Amino acid sequence: MKVVLMNASKTQRALQVIRENGVLRPRDLIPHGIPRHTLRTLRDRGVIERVGRGLYVLADTTITEHHSLAEASKRVPRGVICLLSALSFHGLTTQNPSQVWMAVDRKGWSPNLDLPFVRLVRFSGPALAHGVELHNIEGVEVKIYSPAKTVADSFKYRNKIGLDVAMEALRDCLRQRKATVDQLLEAAEVCRVARVMRPYLESLT
Repeated sequence: MKVVLMNASKTQRALQVIRENGVLRPRDLIPHGIPRHTLRTLRDRGVIERVGRGLYVLADTTITEHHSLAEASKRVPRGVICLLSALSFHGLTTQNPSQVWMAVDRKGWSPNLDLPFVRLVRFSGPALAHGVELHNIEGVEVKIYSPAKTVADSFKYRNKIGLDVAMEALRDCLRQRKATVDQLLEAAEVCRVARVMRPYLESLT
């Protein structure tokens, strides 16, 4: 009888951890002393669902349009949502990226991933740290670059995503008032694309 009560207690604690994390990885249970097989038990009972390799959510969780960003952020916790994925999140593009674009440190930590839906881009220094915003998506803290920083990144990586996409993002950013001219210029300086971006910015203001 004591074993049953102990297992029930661990099950309840596991559910609480899942609620707090939104999207849970098995290793998230380790600090709480909860064995990984508890997840299998909860899944078999239909209480939780597996939404990705090693990722679980409560069965009644509402999956939003930005679920892939939350999933990618659990996989790459030090990464920052960038470029096409950040543009889409901020409503600054008509593109619908099939992969989640994430910035990671060029010289530091490198994730060991086998995830075709995540596309990594190497940033460094101020270009990595500037303009990072925190957004809560399905209970997961997701790092996403600000509209101004994302527009500047788009010009910096215009050969990857297309100059037309960068220009569209700049135009929509100003029209929707997602960022001021000063914020855009500051981000452009950080990304070292001020000379490239300034003529387009002046033509729109």
